[in-house]
Amino acid sequence: MFDRALGLARSIAIYHAIPFRQRRLRHLYRGLVRRDDIVFDVGAHAGNHVRALASLGCRVIAIEPQPDFARLLRLLFGRAPGVTIVETAVSDRGGRATLSISERTPTVTSLAEDWRDARAGDADFAQVRWNRAADIEVTTLDALVERFGMPTFVKLDVEGSEPAALAGLNRPVAALAFEYLPRALDRVAACVDRLRQLDRYVYNWSPGESHRLVSEEWMDGSALLDALHSPQGQRRSGDVYARRMPATSR
Repeated sequence: MFDRALGLARSIAIYHAIPFRQRRLRHLYRGLVRRDDIVFDVGAHAGNHVRALASLGCRVIAIEPQPDFARLLRLLFGRAPGVTIVETAVSDRGGRATLSISERTPTVTSLAEDWRDARAGDADFAQVRWNRAADIEVTTLDALVERFGMPTFVKLDVEGSEPAALAGLNRPVAALAFEYLPRALDRVAACVDRLRQLDRYVYNWSPGESHRLVSEEWMDGSALLDALHSPQGQRRSGDVYARRMPATSR
């Protein structure tokens, strides 16, 4: 109980109390979404992205499998117009699955056992312990599209399950974001491959929690992977942004 409360409090402080983070998020998202767009925040966690997207007038579907954070989201946004909270995980198929939970560091809670086990040799995860498991509901992005409509933007923060989540999407969306780890770039390559199957996308990236794009020019998948393998890309984790090319540019 102490670890769980500590992890929850830490996440609230990190994602809601740091000055100017919301301003940076809103500035970034203004380039990807417009008022009344449907957006999926998959792995909504403490809701900082929900907050930014809702403030821009988007219709936000906040998807969070951890019961404690789903309760927090309902407390923060349960009465907010345009925000819908769905307590489930997202993968390549619906049903039930086992979620590995790190109570002191709940941001790294994951469905992906191979990703979790690989982190044993990662210095950034030296203090992380996955010390609880939960049987949870799982759905797909396709099923969410059928339920809520086609999103303009999908944000994936699912700790190694990004390729599985995209495998459950069979229609291209205008823009996406997903996390990268310097020592797990195989996941980025798998996401790029999946998006290539859906349509033509260009990419950019943002290190850490800066919420600022590094490159002035959007790049193809190969150039993105080269950038993430560079010394700058290997310094810390961050987020990849993907944008679908307009039909007139193909």
